[in-house]
Amino acid sequence: MSLQRLKGVLLRRFPGTWPALVALALAAAVPAQSGYVLIGHEAPDFALRALGAGNVRLSEHRGDVVVLTFWGSRCTPCRTQLTALDRSLRTYRSAGLEVYGISVDDDQARALSYAHAQPVSFAMLLDPDKAVSRLYQVDNLPMTLLIDRNGLVRYAFRDYNPRSDELYLQQLRVLLNE
Repeated sequence: MSLQRLKGVLLRRFPGTWPALVALALAAAVPAQSGYVLIGHEAPDFALRALGAGNVRLSEHRGDVVVLTFWGSRCTPCRTQLTALDRSLRTYRSAGLEVYGISVDDDQARALSYAHAQPVSFAMLLDPDKAVSRLYQVDNLPMTLLIDRNGLVRYAFRDYNPRSDELYLQQLRVLLNE
């Protein structure tokens, strides 16, 4: 059953409680559909250099909901998604959200130039040897992962379009409310 059809069924059967039910149903349905092997597993730890700051170690953010987004300087949807993720961070930082953008560029000079040009408030990380990208089995750009407060990978998005924002925000809110 498609997500749109599931939403319609829930709206008809439970008109007064649909937002919570839709979020719950989508949270349950999407991981099974994604096929991403790390769903439900502990997020691999890493330490990467952040632009304009020190290193970022993922394990130091247990207790926070963490969004990792893998981007490339030649990826047109990446730019739009980074802006959308920055809006999410500004809205939910006080609820325990952290966002990190991880470069998968081969050309580090190009990655640095691209990262400096992005008007985002979260750390842009460099993965020059792509070790973290391999750990997370990045197979498409942009690729975004939502990691819960216990360090488990809960959701994976292998593409971005503005229509996917609603689903992303619903899943993000589920994690922030846990």
